[in-house]
Amino acid sequence: MSTSSQVAESWIASFCGLLGHEYFAEVSEDFIEDDFNLTGLQSQVPMYKEALEMILDVEPEDEDEDADEDDEDDDDDDLLGDENNDSKSGFQRNNRRHLRMASDLSVIESSAELLYGLIHQRYITSRPGIQQMLEKYELGHFGSCPRVYCSSAKVLPVGCSDTPGQETVKLFCPRCLDVYTPPNSRFQTVDGAFFGTTFGCLFFMTFPELDITLPKADRENLIMTGTGSSISVDTRLSSSSTTASGAAASSRPQVATINGVSPASLAPGLGQGNIYEPRIYGFRVSERARSGPRMQWLRSKPVDVTELDESRIYQEEREEMAAEDQAMLDADSSQQARRREGGRRRRPQVNGNKNGDGSPMDAEGGG
Repeated sequence: MSTSSQVAESWIASFCGLLGHEYFAEVSEDFIEDDFNLTGLQSQVPMYKEALEMILDVEPEDEDEDADEDDEDDDDDDLLGDENNDSKSGFQRNNRRHLRMASDLSVIESSAELLYGLIHQRYITSRPGIQQMLEKYELGHFGSCPRVYCSSAKVLPVGCSDTPGQETVKLFCPRCLDVYTPPNSRFQTVDGAFFGTTFGCLFFMTFPELDITLPKADRENLIMTGTGSSISVDTRLSSSSTTASGAAASSRPQVATINGVSPASLAPGLGQGNIYEPRIYGFRVSERARSGPRMQWLRSKPVDVTELDESRIYQEEREEMAAEDQAMLDADSSQQARRREGGRRRRPQVNGNKNGDGSPMDAEGGG
C-alpha cells in the first residue's frame, strides 16, 4: 500500500478540464459559498441544494436510516416465516432504490452544470474572475478572429443572451466589434449564457491599457487589389484624411480616451483600407449589382475618430445650448429695458397743455 496521499480532484477542476470547457474559469469556492452571489439562482435550477453540494464536493446525506428500516422489516418478516416472499420484495425494493439513485444522480449532474454555468456568468464579471480571464486572454486560450483584416486578433468568449438554452457561446473580436462562431465544433455545445452579454464590453473597459491595435508590420504591408496593383493602408488613410478634414485637422481636439477607450484601440480593424472591395477585371462591383457588396456601412469608421466621442459631443452641445439660451435671455432683458425707458420718455400730458392747468374737455385748449 502506497504511503503517499493523493488528493482527489475537485468537481470544479474536473468540469473545467473536460473537452470543450477550455473557455471556463475555475470559480473559487469562497465566491460560491457567499449567498449574495447566488441570489435568484435557486428558482432557475432544479434540485438546487443537491447540485450545490455536488459543486462544493459536499458528501450527500447517507441513506443508512432507510436501509436500517428495511433490515428491521426483513427481520420481522423472517419471524413470521415469509422468507421467500421477503427475499423477492427486498430485491425489488433494492432494485427500485438503485434505479432511483441513478436517475437522481444524472439529474443532479445536469443541474450542477447549469448552476455552475450561471455562477460562472457572475464570477467572470467580478474582480478575481475577470483577472483570471485576462490571464487566459493574454495566453491566447480563446483563439483569434477569423477575419482577414483583423490580423489574428485575440478574441473573448461571450454570450448573445443571458438566458440559458437560447444561444451557444460566441467569440467577440475587439478590432472589428463583431462575434463569430467558434471554429471547433466541441465549443458549439457550450451555452452562451454561461458567459453572458456583459463580460465582453466590461473586460475592455476594465483593462483599457490592452493594446488591440493592428501590428505595425500589418499596417505597413501593401494591400493587393483585384488588378494586381498595391495601395498602402497608411497612404490611403492619410490621403483620405487630408482631403476630408483639410485645415480642420490642425484644430482637431486631442483626446486621451473616447468613451473610455483609447482612440488607437477603437475598432482598429474597421474603416478605410480594412474593408474588402469585390472587383471584376479591376472595376469595383456596384452595390446595386446582384453580386455586389452589402451592408458595408457596418464596417465603416469615420476618419476623425473624435466624432465618436459621444460624451464630449454631448457636453459641447449642452454648452452651446446654454450659451444660446443665455444670449436670448440677455436680448429679452435688454429689449424690455429699452421699452421701459421709451415708455418713460413718451409719457402723455395729463391736462392737455404743458403747464397742466387746463381742462381736458376744453375744445380750445386755452388757458
